[in-house]
Amino acid sequence: MTETEPESQTADELPETVETELDSEPEFENESELVLESEAEEVDPTDAFSVLGNEVRMAALRALLDAETDGEDTLAFSDLFDASPADNTAGFSYHLRQLAEHFVRKTDGGYTLTYAGREIARAIRAGTYTDSVDFDPIRIGDPCPFCGKEELEAHGEDNYVVVECRACERPTLTLPFPPGGHRGFAETSQDRGEIAEQRSAVSRTSSGETASYRAHDPDGLLTAFDRHHRHRLSLMADGVCPECSAPANAHVEYHDAENDETENRRPQVQFDCERCGCRLRSPVTLAVLEHPAVISFYHRHGIDIRERPVWNVGEEWREAVVSEDPWCVRVSTAVDGDVLSLFVASNLEVVTVRETGQTAS
Repeated sequence: MTETEPESQTADELPETVETELDSEPEFENESELVLESEAEEVDPTDAFSVLGNEVRMAALRALLDAETDGEDTLAFSDLFDASPADNTAGFSYHLRQLAEHFVRKTDGGYTLTYAGREIARAIRAGTYTDSVDFDPIRIGDPCPFCGKEELEAHGEDNYVVVECRACERPTLTLPFPPGGHRGFAETSQDRGEIAEQRSAVSRTSSGETASYRAHDPDGLLTAFDRHHRHRLSLMADGVCPECSAPANAHVEYHDAENDETENRRPQVQFDCERCGCRLRSPVTLAVLEHPAVISFYHRHGIDIRERPVWNVGEEWREAVVSEDPWCVRVSTAVDGDVLSLFVASNLEVVTVRETGQTAS
């Protein structure tokens, strides 16, 4: 299973689971059409990231981000100098010029973060590139999508969340989760006693040091994890990469090529971003959960389908391959005798919606 590929059931059953500054200038190509052309300022990654390996420069980025948090978009040279460990203003001025190449912009009022600088500073604060978080097993109240027993557990391994069943020992999904999602704020010496009474996550920094953090409560962590990946999947289904916002492509077919037994193969949708390489593989059902027909169908039956977690969206769902040339997958669900069917093409377009039963219009 890949890092974004949830394991699922057979095709006849529901598979229960599952980052340049731009200058844009418009010009008229003819009298009736406006074309927006964008030129990306290409910066060598080696040059860009090499300037970050310095304590003084990192302190300047943190100070600017802290200022933004307090409602100040710019800081004067003297304020930045005071926030840094630099020994003299001449040396600090040199470091600031290095950042001004890409991460900091000089303005009339002082200095401010560029888009790249802001993203880097936020990632540093969140521990995205430096922290590795594990957490102990959390019991999940939902039944296992494979054996039906309420023995599902979730545990954290190096910024991944693994959901698996203790009864049948089948992993349901393994997906990444940012370290910032595992905790609220760092433990300090002032609140050690308070935090000791609460569940904690352990974060390992890149230097191998460990630190305890106040984490989400168990239910809150699982809810955040579910919402995180539902929104990522929804963006992909809308054709937008959740990492870099470039166009994302969807392709439905049998992606488990290693299984040659046709009756055991299952259709899946694979999302790809050619820009950053982000890839996500999912059951077709999860990719259409945000479709208006699905939301409306469940709403009429007093159910908010968005409250169903990605590891188990309900045993009433079914998938079946209607045609392979061209590709068409029928995704259906049944509630109180009413049946909703969505016919999905190879590009994930829902080409037909049918509803039968007492409340069907």
